[in-house]
Amino acid sequence: MIQVNAMGDTCPIPVVKTKNAIRELNGSGIVETLVDNEIAVQNLTKMANQKGYGVKSEKLGENEFKVTMTVGDAAPVEEAEEEVLCAVPAKSRNVVVVISSAQMGVGNDELGTALMKGFIYALGQQDILPKTILFYNGGASISCQGSASLEDLKSMEAQGVEILTCGTCLNFYGLSEKLAVGGVTNMYVIAEKMTQADLIVKP
Repeated sequence: MIQVNAMGDTCPIPVVKTKNAIRELNGSGIVETLVDNEIAVQNLTKMANQKGYGVKSEKLGENEFKVTMTVGDAAPVEEAEEEVLCAVPAKSRNVVVVISSAQMGVGNDELGTALMKGFIYALGQQDILPKTILFYNGGASISCQGSASLEDLKSMEAQGVEILTCGTCLNFYGLSEKLAVGGVTNMYVIAEKMTQADLIVKP
């Protein structure tokens, strides 16, 4: 059995920690994850159901929950379905992520910034990484000095992910000298990457 302490961790860190612990099982076993909110319990339960794992949760105290997953040797359900549904094998698909804003969604900028940071972190934890990440307009700041996502982006770049930021956008926002990861690109290349993609993901 592996115990995971995700108390105080924000989404999607509890899920990522649990997935990493499941990998350490090398087949089957039990993973117990401690979290401090019901949303994390719901996210972990959903992940377990998608993967076909046994799962139960219990409230241990105020803001303290335990999610227990029983992992067997069967192949995860969602991966088996993906092989049937996808015409192009997942590992060979040209997936392009396009990020046009420093915030994810509309409503509150502070929340949107936190959501974008969480999305980029989660993106780097996927079993299959995108081929390219494109940054333009307000999203250009994410690949520059001071960005909270730099380490995650550098990690993905080290694993072969192409990271490109619009040069016109860097100039417009006065960030040309502050690019900290990846390279500079232009709108022709951005259009080319997007039109040749098998899948475009836009958070």
